[in-house]
Amino acid sequence: MPECASTNTEAHLLLNKNGATDGCVIVAGAQTGGRGQRGNVWEVEPDKNITLSAILKPTFLEAQHQFSLNVAVSLAALDLLREYVPTGARLKWPNDLYVQDQKAGGILIENTISGHRLQHSVIGIGINVNQVTFAYPQATSLALVTGRQLPLARLIDRLLENLEHRYLALRSGGAEAQKREYLQHLYRYQEWHRFEVKGQVVQGQIAGVDTTGRLAVLIEQKLEFFQFQEIKFVL
Repeated sequence: MPECASTNTEAHLLLNKNGATDGCVIVAGAQTGGRGQRGNVWEVEPDKNITLSAILKPTFLEAQHQFSLNVAVSLAALDLLREYVPTGARLKWPNDLYVQDQKAGGILIENTISGHRLQHSVIGIGINVNQVTFAYPQATSLALVTGRQLPLARLIDRLLENLEHRYLALRSGGAEAQKREYLQHLYRYQEWHRFEVKGQVVQGQIAGVDTTGRLAVLIEQKLEFFQFQEIKFVL
């Protein structure tokens, strides 16, 4: 579609109308109200970036292991970035896409749970491709990094191919292997870095991510675990 408020919102509308099949994808040229983590707004110029949502029905996943879906989707997006940026592309916990120290994209996954398993998942992916000016200095794009405009339609096709590949690998029992790969590409993994916790800036070292998606950080020789909203990187 040329424009919508949010592809994730459109995906939820399809689900509510029982009009969404497993693997259904909504692609928009522009979003007027794209959403990110913590309620942030994702603003992009029309027809220059990847803005899409996929609907999956991962009923094979128990709710307590739902972060493994985040891992698979994040790796699919990273696979695309690394085609154009072989070095320097990273995954910033929980699901931002970084090139060096700048944000090139993000992922928002909204799961519906039935009993102890996932019923369906709406997976929103936004990647800055051909946009070259941003309101925030920490943002970047593939065009800025590579110095050229890229074929947007081809990149969308490649992203969806990557997503299918990573999702099928997860469904086939590849969660542990994917988590190891996720950690290999995790931004600031096993590096000392500054974080904000409860309004205070502390020095910490990312030690890993647990099965529920909490970030494990070593702070003052004590391993602490944080949910998405409980810790921030100080950049």
